[in-house]
Amino acid sequence: MAGGVLSFPLTAFHADGSLDVDGMREYLGGQLAAGPGALFPACGTGEFFSLDEDEYRQVVAVSVEEAGGRVPVVAGVGYGWAQAVRFARVAEEAGADALLVLPHYLVAAPQDGLVAQLEQIAARTSLPLIAYQRGQVAFTAGSLTRIARIPGVIGLKDGHSDLDRLQRLTLAAPEGFLFFNGAATAEIQARAYAAVGVPAYSSAVHAFAPEIADAFFAALGAGDRGTVDKLLRDFYVPFVELRDRVPGYAVSLVKAAARLRGRPVGPVRAPLTDPSAADLADLDALLTAGLDLVGASR
Repeated sequence: MAGGVLSFPLTAFHADGSLDVDGMREYLGGQLAAGPGALFPACGTGEFFSLDEDEYRQVVAVSVEEAGGRVPVVAGVGYGWAQAVRFARVAEEAGADALLVLPHYLVAAPQDGLVAQLEQIAARTSLPLIAYQRGQVAFTAGSLTRIARIPGVIGLKDGHSDLDRLQRLTLAAPEGFLFFNGAATAEIQARAYAAVGVPAYSSAVHAFAPEIADAFFAALGAGDRGTVDKLLRDFYVPFVELRDRVPGYAVSLVKAAARLRGRPVGPVRAPLTDPSAADLADLDALLTAGLDLVGASR
């Protein structure tokens, strides 16, 4: 999965908020045509938290169908372990290759509880698990060695961007254990993550502008510092500043950018809100500038 940008696709909805399977299928075709390292449907960017089980089943199933075995399909699961297991069984039936275990709901928990959460899920699914530490979930090096011994737990996605802690985790991990950069806009910190042994990353930008995401990935891999700096300075940093204006823009701004490019993804569901007209205008200008940087058209 380190061979390409990891795609976290949006979930398509109709204007009335109902699931748009046909729109999802069309949108996924564009994502897959860009050659991602893997497809992660029904995760944070895909509004997992807003899907019921039947919708979730359809999202994972259409992702598996469209991927056609070309790339791994890693579906999100979450909430408490009992609910996560219900979603895991749905994902398994739909043909997913692995699961990303999103942070549990609401409460903080001790390290023993975080480990037990993964133990409970792993014991009830045959699919490999990737843990996601973000928000109230943060593993210590000691806990990392414990979860790495759980049969089926194959990796960790990090969304904290605490490089001191992350370095300790990578040093504690057994050989072959996978790590992923899961920062909100991962490209901003991609060089720093790579320096501590975590080169693979997810890209929200890939969800609406794979041309920009792929150009950055190629420049980073080639050690082209000039191109990396230019893309960071002229696109990624302004995008993050726009994203940080309103809570939830990490998803709704991405979805709005996809709509600006004619992708049939529809609106976000509450509690998220679509961007204001002013923010949408700024996004439109930034999108045009970013695509111009990599020689791509709208």
